[in-house]
Amino acid sequence: MNYLAHAFLSNNNKGLLVGNFIADHIRGNNFENFSPEIIEGIRLHRKIDAFTDTHPEFKNAKRIFYKDFEKYSGVLIDIYFDHLLAKNFEQHSKVVLPDFSQQVYSVYKENETILPVGSSRFLGYVLKNNIYTAYADVNGIEKVLFHLSHRINHNVRLDFSVETFEEHETQLQAAFDNFFADIRKELSL
Repeated sequence: MNYLAHAFLSNNNKGLLVGNFIADHIRGNNFENFSPEIIEGIRLHRKIDAFTDTHPEFKNAKRIFYKDFEKYSGVLIDIYFDHLLAKNFEQHSKVVLPDFSQQVYSVYKENETILPVGSSRFLGYVLKNNIYTAYADVNGIEKVLFHLSHRINHNVRLDFSVETFEEHETQLQAAFDNFFADIRKELSL
């Protein structure tokens, strides 16, 4: 799962939100600088990632991108699953996506002084581009994938995967729906 889903699965808990947001920039178990709630969020992020990586729907969905993007298929599914969550956000939440995004961004900004450097830099990008709300539109996803392609600098254009996504959107939507129901059940949400 990508950032929007991690934020959603934090269940409006500020410590979990921050921990979930910074977890990819924390190596090992170097947690001593964080509150117990943020540490719990880091652990939640890792639990979500482990659940995701082993889930049959996620694993099968990755295969859709094997032809041209096998090495990046997991990253693509993470991002496309966030798109499918954003696109139908009101089916999962009583709060509309723009309001949810702004609430989450506020929590991130309130805690900006404790964010690792990588998370702080990424937050600037998230805020400037209103990423969580942008995820709802395919053009927003294409832009995110374009930027990611340049950031990883492996001579791959992940934004070119949009065509494959659109060809298989119905199948990916069904995979996401099953997966998301399972992870919510796993986390008792």
